[in-house]
Amino acid sequence: MVAPNARPSIELERQPLNGWAALTFVILWFIATVAFFISTLQAAENGSLPPPDIAQRMLAGMLMLGLGIFFCCGFFTLEPNEGRVLILFGKYKGTARQSGFHWANPLYARQRGAVPGSTPVATRVKIGSLSMAGSGLSQPKLKTKLSLRAHNFNSERLKVNDKRGNPVEIAAVIVWRVDDTAQAVFDVEDYESYVQVQSESAIRGIASEYAYDHAEADEVTLRGGGDVVAHALKQELTVRLAKAGVAVEDARLTHLAYAPEIAPAMLRRQQAEAVIAAREKIVLGAVSMVQMALEELQRKDVVQLDEERKAAMVSNLLVVLCGTEEAAPVINTGTLYT
Repeated sequence: MVAPNARPSIELERQPLNGWAALTFVILWFIATVAFFISTLQAAENGSLPPPDIAQRMLAGMLMLGLGIFFCCGFFTLEPNEGRVLILFGKYKGTARQSGFHWANPLYARQRGAVPGSTPVATRVKIGSLSMAGSGLSQPKLKTKLSLRAHNFNSERLKVNDKRGNPVEIAAVIVWRVDDTAQAVFDVEDYESYVQVQSESAIRGIASEYAYDHAEADEVTLRGGGDVVAHALKQELTVRLAKAGVAVEDARLTHLAYAPEIAPAMLRRQQAEAVIAAREKIVLGAVSMVQMALEELQRKDVVQLDEERKAAMVSNLLVVLCGTEEAAPVINTGTLYT
């Protein structure tokens, strides 16, 4: 039986009560509670009320005091680009996004526990500047207050195979932010871990779609097609992270190199290709210079050369122009045929 697809959550923006107005109400509530206690004590001293009524008034005063303390638990603040998901007994009530001092129902959850069956994390004990892993495992406690600011994720150097099967090392930096708080909280277990895992998976996928270098004509490579590769990586991440309500601002490669086991061989190949390319330019330049020299000699009628003398002249000029060392001149006192 195929399980039905989960419906994505939809963010509902909600405006909580003004915190200063609520604070004024709470202060007045405590003043009224104190006045109620004082009037009850005075009535008890004067004997104007029977003992049962005094006991009821004292009980009501304690209830008023408890309610005042309960109201104090509803205050919270939001900085710019922060949001709080309002959850009441497991039910989503909305998201507060406006910065400032607010008051909401004190029964709204402050933390959201991990879903039963999720992977526990190892507890860590911090002693001074040292951090040690504990022996126990605990489920992470996730806060309902989320940061809506831009985050940077620097991936580790990943070893993957490019399009031609060459092992390469690749890393990227990804700028992301939470766009939909409801999806980030309810559609994935931990959206920060989700971003990390999906980003590394996307980087591996993009690296396998392009060759590192030396591709076919007009083919995009990882080393040469920086903007194209970055755009493709951003599109891939946008699709992958949309489920978590995360928007990708930018994605760029920060490290790209051949794997150490093939780096020396690839370096020698690059050096050989550079030498060949340089030799091609030298030969083309030398041929054009020899052709120009022969044409100038013929045009100005400096000397008459037959085919054999032209071949000898071309050979000497090419040796001089294409040689890696300086040519030593040899004075010929005879003729070409003796």
